[in-house]
Amino acid sequence: MKSSLYTRTGDAGQTSLVGGTRVGKDNARLEAYGSIDELNSHLGLLTASTALDRTDRTTLRTVQHRLFDVGTMLATEPESRWQPGPMDAGCIEAIEAEIDRLDEALPRHRRFILPCGHPDAARAHVARTVARRAERRMVALAAAGIEVDAVAMRLVNRLSDYLFALARTINMRNRVEEVFWEPAPETSR
Repeated sequence: MKSSLYTRTGDAGQTSLVGGTRVGKDNARLEAYGSIDELNSHLGLLTASTALDRTDRTTLRTVQHRLFDVGTMLATEPESRWQPGPMDAGCIEAIEAEIDRLDEALPRHRRFILPCGHPDAARAHVARTVARRAERRMVALAAAGIEVDAVAMRLVNRLSDYLFALARTINMRNRVEEVFWEPAPETSR
């Protein structure tokens, strides 16, 4: 009996968008929603962290749902009969409130921080960099004339800020000192 998990339709390097359009697996849309999917997976790993409080975990889970919405938008061509609805801008306000909540308790500094520390802080930093890549892929789609929902773009941008604040918070909660970037010493010429 053939499993329903594989269709064999992508074996030659193509796949279907939501509306049925066949595109290469290196298509810009796939790069964008694939990065969103990867980001969502990193958030799933992060939610397993013991260093998170209930609010952090709830925020991440909510964002995971919204990222699935973003991926669906990116995978749906304009001519598709089925179109996802627009994103609610309330998700931006919610994540900004969480950034403010975390940032309020963090020490102030004016230095660059290396992405390290507690293992869960490092995971948050990895997710942050994947969010930045996903954002770049979305910008590339928009530059190519493919409509990208403005709220979705703002959400991914803001998510990277949230993950930075979360990484710092995890380090602080676990009494792990932040490591600041030390520029290479100038050499005499």
